[in-house]
Amino acid sequence: MDLLRTPDERFDGLDEHPSPHHRALVTAPDGASAEMAWVQDGPGDGPVVLLLHGEPTWSYLYRRMIPPLVEAGCQVVAPDLVGFGRSDKPAQVGDHTYARHVGWLRSLLVDVLDLHDVTLVGQDWGGLLGLRLVAEEQDRFARVVAANTGLPTGDHPMPDVWWGFRRAVENAPELDVGRLVASGCVRGLAPTDQAAYDAPFPDESYKAGPRAMPLILPTTPDDPATAANRSAWAELSRWTKPFLIAFSDSDPITGPMRPVLARTVPGAAGLAHPTIARAGHFLQEDAGPELAQAVIDLVRTT
Repeated sequence: MDLLRTPDERFDGLDEHPSPHHRALVTAPDGASAEMAWVQDGPGDGPVVLLLHGEPTWSYLYRRMIPPLVEAGCQVVAPDLVGFGRSDKPAQVGDHTYARHVGWLRSLLVDVLDLHDVTLVGQDWGGLLGLRLVAEEQDRFARVVAANTGLPTGDHPMPDVWWGFRRAVENAPELDVGRLVASGCVRGLAPTDQAAYDAPFPDESYKAGPRAMPLILPTTPDDPATAANRSAWAELSRWTKPFLIAFSDSDPITGPMRPVLARTVPGAAGLAHPTIARAGHFLQEDAGPELAQAVIDLVRTT
């Protein structure tokens, strides 16, 4: 597997994302290895909040949530998925599989950081991967915040708007990552922030990750990831720890998952699930402080 690494100078000047980053080698079950980067901030003895981004963003997405979480006494861990941000980038679309991404993330959380008592905040693929880990590593997680995400098995059709997104990513001669992120925001995205989302990808050769993620999402019942995701749903249907559903009011892709999660996961019962107003798919961009406060309230009250 050929790996690319974005030059550090591409990240110069990102003043809103000042926390130092770390790197470590992570290994998937099939032996595929890459270096993964993450941001870690806050008191070492504070409750751990794991912030997982999705497609096609990186930990920069959480830059306006990290300061209030740290101020509230939380220890924040915000990885860059392999293929994104400062992490290594496998050069071929075929290098990316659902199982590898779950394995790389598990390697970081279990083998490298040995995290316990974790509050997961998962959005987009951050939930698709994070919920798998919650189901498979239950003793390490104390709470979940599902934010504009789900856990598809291919047993139900994806919405037309998602298929349009997949075709656009798959067929674009040049993938405009910053513009993709901007299109998922309701309140707008400044040109400097669009540039920050472009920064990890100096040219098209670095974009195998963003191009691959829509292709490896299960869309048929015989998808390679379907069985593991069905098993995860079975475990989540018995999950009684706090499970907060914090969706935005303007995300046509993941919106239908909100009632499914609410009626399936026992830990969702009795919680006041917020709807983040005037926010799109990337609700961390549109309403990061509001989402951070929902996380803080959950940690403090459960």
